[in-house]
Amino acid sequence: MLSGLACMTLRLLVLGATGKTGTHILDLALARGHQVTAFVRSPQKIVRRHPALSIVQGDPMQVNALAQALPGHHAVLSALGPSGREAFQPNSLLAECAASTVAAMERASVTRLAMVSAALLFPGGGLRFALFRRLIRHHLRDLVAAEAVIRATPFDWTLARPPRLVEAPEETYRSEREALPTGAWSMSFRAVGAFLLDCIEQGAHTREVVGLARR
Repeated sequence: MLSGLACMTLRLLVLGATGKTGTHILDLALARGHQVTAFVRSPQKIVRRHPALSIVQGDPMQVNALAQALPGHHAVLSALGPSGREAFQPNSLLAECAASTVAAMERASVTRLAMVSAALLFPGGGLRFALFRRLIRHHLRDLVAAEAVIRATPFDWTLARPPRLVEAPEETYRSEREALPTGAWSMSFRAVGAFLLDCIEQGAHTREVVGLARR
């Protein structure tokens, strides 16, 4: 387990680095002095250049490519997600990526993983949550399967379940183990990235599902 490493330079591999949450993870991790590898299908989408940033082209569903990129890293942070259209259609993107990530981590002896999931997997939330669950039911089934893959491992994993994500500058958040904090409706992509990094640096919330909310 990684613990008390906030002052240590970490080597972090980021999946989904070209997405909205992933972009903020890159920015925050580099600002905190970490070495970051962005493992992406389309390297040209990353315009950021930094001496501590490495960009590796690869498909997160390909175990061999991931396993080759992983040695020497302290942790994997996954902000993978479907496109807008894919979220409304049956697919197994996240479950397949979870399986390939787990297999690659086993080969590379990397045991720390933090992944973005969704608050809609918590029960309750009223009519508004029920409506969204119905609209993106295919995506939620995929997330449930992906979480199951990760929960079955012996790794030190963290599953972050934020509510609706918006573009905003704040990095602060509230968190609650196994539940959505009260009054949670939306929060920033950047705050989710900050939470994932805090978990890795502090060795916090290992083998826990954590609900997030705007502070």
